[in-house]
Amino acid sequence: MPEREREFDYIIVGAGSAGCVLANRLSESGTESVLLIEAGGTDDNWLFRMPLGFMMAAANPMYDWGYSSEPDAKLAGRSMPLPRGRVHGGSSSVNGMIYMRGHSGDYDGWAQMGARGWSYADVLPYFRKMETSWRGAGKYHGGSGPLSVTPVDGSRLFQEPIRQSVVAAGYAESDDLSGAEQEGFSGCEVTVDRKGRRASTARAYLKPALKRPNLTVLSGAQATRVLIEDRRAVGVEVSQHGRLSLVHARKEVVLSGGAYNSPQLLMLSGIGPAAQLAALGIPVQVDAPGVGRDLSEHPLVYMTFAARDASFLNELRFDRAAWSVLRWIATGKGPFASQITSGVQMLRTRPELERPNIQLVFLPVRLDAKLWYPFGKRQSHVLSVMVMQLHPESRGTVELRSSDPLAKPRIDLNLLSTPTDFADIRGGIAAVREIFAASPLREMVEKEIAPGSDADLDDFIRNNLKITQHPTGTCRMGEDPGAVVDSDLRVKGISGLRIVDASVMPTVPGANINAAVIMVAERASDLIRGLRPLAPESGSGIG
Repeated sequence: MPEREREFDYIIVGAGSAGCVLANRLSESGTESVLLIEAGGTDDNWLFRMPLGFMMAAANPMYDWGYSSEPDAKLAGRSMPLPRGRVHGGSSSVNGMIYMRGHSGDYDGWAQMGARGWSYADVLPYFRKMETSWRGAGKYHGGSGPLSVTPVDGSRLFQEPIRQSVVAAGYAESDDLSGAEQEGFSGCEVTVDRKGRRASTARAYLKPALKRPNLTVLSGAQATRVLIEDRRAVGVEVSQHGRLSLVHARKEVVLSGGAYNSPQLLMLSGIGPAAQLAALGIPVQVDAPGVGRDLSEHPLVYMTFAARDASFLNELRFDRAAWSVLRWIATGKGPFASQITSGVQMLRTRPELERPNIQLVFLPVRLDAKLWYPFGKRQSHVLSVMVMQLHPESRGTVELRSSDPLAKPRIDLNLLSTPTDFADIRGGIAAVREIFAASPLREMVEKEIAPGSDADLDDFIRNNLKITQHPTGTCRMGEDPGAVVDSDLRVKGISGLRIVDASVMPTVPGANINAAVIMVAERASDLIRGLRPLAPESGSGIG
């Protein structure tokens, strides 16, 4: 039997990128009580704070949900790991920290699909509100928000020769991919503060709010179902340390579990495709066929090039790496105090496109780089490039395996299901080859390692395709019958219940999505509190 019940004004399920924002904003008044439920623990480990420690933190199963995709015949029968942060800050505590918003057309596309109030003009004020940009406050950027955005120092990351080769190959540059020029090559921006610490939402939003007596955080606790009475969400059932308890919400329950967990919790609560729920013995509250549909992800492949005499591998010599860690601890500076991305390129592989369809991320190191010892054998120097498709046509699904709330969901990514998806990635590979064939990169590399040739290129893609950990769309918003939430993010058919996370996005933004998730949560906070949304930006100046 569930233990005694407690009551709050708002209950938020999931302390990830969106949940931490909501916890801060909904508790700002000091009068309304807020409960934040998180299945993971705190982000106290120093690896979460050191930017270059993300690779080790992300690899720790203690901080990950351990999901994997269904085997896919189109990908040579492979099943892929699907890392998602299970810790305060969620994936913002374990991701690569790249800060990008995507193209203005991405958000105008949302509005055209029926998501009222989510056009680029509508969301730009919230992007400004949430950030403290190194660029300072201006038309496109904020100067006093909770989230720190700083540039990566590319001087030791081969940024200049890459930039020169990009220009020599005929591609554009951009001084600011989040500004007026949203196509071209640019240095990388990251969510790292000026002290060289990761700016996750746990640190930027949740930590400052923890001192408020009206905010309660329940860690190591997993929501197992939403309590529904007379078609209204009234609370949540929670499993913690093997015991069930009930918590009640006077005003609203907000799901912020992400594109896998939020649809799973809806279906466990009887909101989803009626036939599937009935087959599992789950009483149907609302027949919502769109729950778990429209899963979208950014597919990618890595290209690698043998470098002649240098890469970031030089910084991974054991004594240098140890000194870099000590330097970061003492000063917040050095090669481990930020990302190691040389630069980002947004490009169109076909001239008729209105916005970029490929993102290139240049990395000055091999993907399997390891520490090495002085006078010992080290790996060879390699330069890597991530080729990411921005607007995939393929759509996947999230379904329940059983009615057991602790069972992992069945996730079918269904990647590469259209010819266009294949063609986009092939076009991205061709663009990288053009760039590396231009000087000075041409002189810096000996050969292309992978794919290596055009022979069996489609097989290379099938056997090496990965995902970028940007799942969206499984509880998408809109006004059409297939939409799960309306434009105010309220679950259709159930009052007192909203979803605020990447699952509500009608399409995946054409970039790394963490910035967009935080923006959604900022705007949702105003909607939940009944505040007038920030005035739309007039004359954004984007073509």
